[in-house]
Amino acid sequence: MTATNSLTPRLGYPHLGFGVGLRATHYPYILEHEPAVDWFEIISENYMDSQGRPRYVLEQIAERYPVVMHGVSLSIGSTDPLNLEYLARLKRLAAWTQAVWISDHICWTGVNGVNGHDLLPLPYNDESLNHVIARVRQVQDYLERPLVLENPSSYVTFRESTMTEWDFATSLCEATGCGLLLDVNNVFVSCFNHDLDPLEFIRSLPHDRIVQFHLAGHTHCGTHIIDTHDNFVIDQVWELFRLAHELTGGVSTLLEWDANIPDFKTVHAEVLKARDFMHATPMNRPQVTESLKIEPQRRRAVPQPASFITAEAE
Repeated sequence: MTATNSLTPRLGYPHLGFGVGLRATHYPYILEHEPAVDWFEIISENYMDSQGRPRYVLEQIAERYPVVMHGVSLSIGSTDPLNLEYLARLKRLAAWTQAVWISDHICWTGVNGVNGHDLLPLPYNDESLNHVIARVRQVQDYLERPLVLENPSSYVTFRESTMTEWDFATSLCEATGCGLLLDVNNVFVSCFNHDLDPLEFIRSLPHDRIVQFHLAGHTHCGTHIIDTHDNFVIDQVWELFRLAHELTGGVSTLLEWDANIPDFKTVHAEVLKARDFMHATPMNRPQVTESLKIEPQRRRAVPQPASFITAEAE
């Protein structure tokens, strides 16, 4: 597939460059030093109802940097009715920050009015697809802008699935006009957990609908990988990123680091590796092999995904 020109806006959205997820531990450094980061991504729910210091800091940052909103509670795949109060707060925050775009995940987070505070996977079949298509259209009409949706990491496979995750995402984009946030680390995590080929996953997506990349670290537990966002990006994920960059022509790229967070300079330097990686000569870049699957380590007692759930207090 031919790479898309990186200078062409996706869904009318610009290529922002290399960004960092805004975390409370970095507030003092950012306000004092105004680092040369291209843009920030905020977790929408951390600021929708907050006042005080978080809101004050975000106001200062939004005046100086482009801001993108990334949500974790839209629950686009839930069978509950869409939460119109949540959407109203989301829309107000987007207007206040002048958010360049709003994103969330292709998942569900709760049912019967209860938020499980986790990004739960969907069965990939026609029934789920039609359900999510209808809800994405409603959300886009309400927000008056295209929605950008991310591929989540997952740890279970549904017997009811009749299509691949990449076919599901492609059909969703075609039917709704929404954009994709390609989390490259999530591709690696899910493909390892489900014994899939991450190269096929990346190559099979609608590259002209991808408006953003996520990069992150993870925890390898031997029999499975947990998407913990608590370490540096591994070499295999960098290889997948290079492939995604080549196929898309390059889009806004962000590093997530949500646990064991180091100082701001370390986080910023990690996302800037993407720039160096992209502009290295072919002779100096690692080559993408036909398979990036890793052989599992020796089976042992391992922690489960719930063992890693932590909440950042703002």
